[in-house]
Amino acid sequence: MDKRIINIVNNLVRQHGTRNPFDIIDGLNAIIVFYPLEGVRGFYQYFQRNNIIYIDERLSKHEQLFVCAHELAHMILHKKANAVYMDTRTYFNTDKYEIEANTFAMHLLLSDDSLLEYNEYSIEQLSRLFGYNEKLIELRMK
Repeated sequence: MDKRIINIVNNLVRQHGTRNPFDIIDGLNAIIVFYPLEGVRGFYQYFQRNNIIYIDERLSKHEQLFVCAHELAHMILHKKANAVYMDTRTYFNTDKYEIEANTFAMHLLLSDDSLLEYNEYSIEQLSRLFGYNEKLIELRMK
């Protein structure tokens, strides 16, 4: 479990009074662009001192929420790292960044309280209940 990520998420939730990544991004004056993307569900870009998050407009609202939280993580944790460039041009392994972003997103979207309420549930049941892949639920439970 990455305590640094958990602390960052908890501070954001406290500062903004919400777990909704769209509201947090709005409070941080970042830009969200909905566009029909190809090959990716979303990505983060730091361009001319602007934080821009692109989200595939064809995703369901639930998927957009996760992608938004994931890209918010990149904005906060990996601001200057151009992971799309690194992945497609340098073949640098970006797995660490993606795991950190997924960890951040799941801690933002699923509070400890919401998990405690269903502490008897299996990973599979939690996955169905909350609508996230079992691997993401496992990552959150670590």
